[in-house]
Amino acid sequence: MTVDAIEIFVEVVAAQSFRRAAERLGMPSTTVSAKLARLEERLGVTLIRRTTRQLHVTPAGQRYYQRCVRALGELEEAERELADLSQEPAGRLRLTVPADLAQTAAPPAIERFLKLYPKVSVELIVTNRRVDLIAEGVDLAIRLGLHDEASLIVRKFIEGRAGLWASPGYLKERGVPKTVADLARHDMIRFSSLGESSPLVTSSGEVAEINFSGRLASDDLQNIRTLIARGNGIGLLPDFLGGSSEGETPLVRVLPELCSDPVTVYFAYPAQRFVPLTVKAFIASATSRDALSPPSPASPSPAPPSASD
Repeated sequence: MTVDAIEIFVEVVAAQSFRRAAERLGMPSTTVSAKLARLEERLGVTLIRRTTRQLHVTPAGQRYYQRCVRALGELEEAERELADLSQEPAGRLRLTVPADLAQTAAPPAIERFLKLYPKVSVELIVTNRRVDLIAEGVDLAIRLGLHDEASLIVRKFIEGRAGLWASPGYLKERGVPKTVADLARHDMIRFSSLGESSPLVTSSGEVAEINFSGRLASDDLQNIRTLIARGNGIGLLPDFLGGSSEGETPLVRVLPELCSDPVTVYFAYPAQRFVPLTVKAFIASATSRDALSPPSPASPSPAPPSASD
């Protein structure tokens, strides 16, 4: 039995592509195909059927894949236990992040991790798809909002609130809203996951239902920020995303007395007897008190232009 052929088979199934698996493994596609063919020949069964456009895992391949994932996980766990004896994180951390957080929360945390631990590397998987961490061999996820999954352990990363934001140019052209009623005369950009309205709370605890039934909607927060920055309207963003960061157009907080309930970004990783040292070290470095500045820190917003400007 050759473990490298099994690892290649698992990577091909997880990537759903011979080419992508080869890129992840750092070897030619021809080598991946040849090793998988020899594995199928040794087993006497077809594991994967390929067409010109996609691959299909056979029923036998699916059963074999599940067992291989568990077996490789045990081997990796044994190696991690040995590596932990040195108390120095080493090896690759596979980290998945949705697109909006990949440009805000993730980079400072990754940079700090790499700076602290020279023997580690990070493979960042940017996707809005909810990745199956166990089946796809991913060590850690950064996710917005808490989801109840018994197979995962979650830890809080950062927490903030969301508010209304607009570009200085938009406010100069359309005027600055002074009350919630004024918003009815403005173009509102909707975060489609929240529906057409969202409750915001004042500092005194009063609740205002904000209508976002405008002509623009997106399911990606970073895309909403871009739409706002380009002067398309007023939108709801977490403060850590609405605030200015290097290279981004500064936005202005609208009706700053209004904010949402807390918005939390979490770490999630598979529940297991032995948590990889790289996972523990990444979470510790990202959440330590002396960590780098919070992702996309909200620098002081420019003073909103008056309606008469």
